[in-house]
Amino acid sequence: MPENSYTGEHYDVTSSGVNDQGNSYDHRVSESGAHSYHYSNSDGSYYYQNSDGSTYYNNGDGFSTYTFSSGDTTQNYNSK
Repeated sequence: MPENSYTGEHYDVTSSGVNDQGNSYDHRVSESGAHSYHYSNSDGSYYYQNSDGSTYYNNGDGFSTYTFSSGDTTQNYNSK
């Protein structure tokens, strides 16, 4: 079972695919039963949609945005 690098929890990928734009996605179910989606985009960015309504976006070039389920956001930039 793969492991979530943020939570340390293991998960199963229950479905995956590639859309018309060449972006891949998968549906994940964690050990606790939480469902989430992960999208890897052809431009190098990636996106997580979590079961609690929170999201995480990384543009692949050091900029990321985390949106809490409340709607509050936090942004981070790590230069390479």
